[in-house]
Amino acid sequence: MAFEFHLPDIGEGVVEGEIVGWKVKVGDTVKLDQPIVEIMTDKATVEIPSPRAGKIAKINYTDGQVCPVGAVLLVIDEGGNGKTVAAPVASEAPQVQIASHLPPPPPVAVRSGGAIEVIDATPRTGGRVLATPATRRLARQLGVDLHGVSPTGKRGRVTSEDVRGAVGRPAAAPQVARAQHAPISIAPGGDEERIPLRGLRKKISENMARANATVAAFTYVEEVDMTELVAVRERAKARAAERNVKLTYLPFIVKAVVSGLKKWPALNASLDESTQEIVRKKYYHIGIAAQGPQGLAVSVVRDADKRSIFDLAREIDRLGEAVRTGTATRDDLSGSTFTISSLGKLGGVMATPIVNLPEVAIVGVHKIEERPAVRNGQIVARWLMNLSISIDHRLADGWDGAMFLQDVKSLLEDPTTMFMEMV
Repeated sequence: MAFEFHLPDIGEGVVEGEIVGWKVKVGDTVKLDQPIVEIMTDKATVEIPSPRAGKIAKINYTDGQVCPVGAVLLVIDEGGNGKTVAAPVASEAPQVQIASHLPPPPPVAVRSGGAIEVIDATPRTGGRVLATPATRRLARQLGVDLHGVSPTGKRGRVTSEDVRGAVGRPAAAPQVARAQHAPISIAPGGDEERIPLRGLRKKISENMARANATVAAFTYVEEVDMTELVAVRERAKARAAERNVKLTYLPFIVKAVVSGLKKWPALNASLDESTQEIVRKKYYHIGIAAQGPQGLAVSVVRDADKRSIFDLAREIDRLGEAVRTGTATRDDLSGSTFTISSLGKLGGVMATPIVNLPEVAIVGVHKIEERPAVRNGQIVARWLMNLSISIDHRLADGWDGAMFLQDVKSLLEDPTTMFMEMV
């Protein structure tokens, strides 16, 4: 009996997935729940197990191709009477495991009741259009290109009625301008290796290009004297160790950043492009951007304003381990309101990190090192660090960013005031 396995709904708002790599081939015998394929979505890379035991009879999508949710991904021969059965309903679909993660996609923040919902509401030429799987199937049946359909649905969604109305009339102009240059072609020039641009690297490329093209970036840099905080952390390390807590500088920086965001709310915000509203958020989910084993990673410390230094340290350590081992969940990797980019000891002197859309700003944390400084007319050794902030100048002024970073600087330089600021 042939079993058709349709790609299940693997996350809210996910309508398709890119094949990262097959773990089986046609003719292979598989067991129930055996990992068979890794698929990249807008949210994460997921590992899909086999829903049946049997022999792989057909694979419909190859590495690098995009499979829509609901399409037949593969066919498994279970033996028996030769009949074909479809995949189970969504509630019976096999559980998928998040194997790694992506940088936050470039969505648009919109309000849904009293909460903030994140969706991709901007159709892109040659890219994904916001539409349900049923609408996509209808468009394929009627031969309609969704990129040329003017959406009338909520938040820019193409509806089935839009598709039917587009039959027999010229396609509408795309809503986003086409690229103004021809694709760059690289001629062979010697000993080379060619690696397909797909999967996580392709997502990072698309997201960074969109952010760079959209954000009116402004960067401000400050030098921070961390000497007092270095001493505080050194004294606290023993107590942290007693609680099995790995205490780095990041929890202190997160606390200082949250305090600054409360004073400068324009930086803890997003632009709702569909309504042209600036959404200022009164919750503080801090993204920690760092290099993971499969590329740039942004894990999210939720409700950072309500956590102690030790609690922040535990959560940052947990998230870092989840990223390294590929066990991070969707909640671990999405929903940040402001991002801190840190390379730890390799932080360098200064950087201009790219704003993590749809956020307004991102802070770059650089290495702490002992350098000469002038204090009270004397040259003394101090532990110094640079902080940089990149700001979307469309939504916040340079003054906001500079004053925010000054507040963060003052808290880090005098940790006693930081503790006074804590809720």
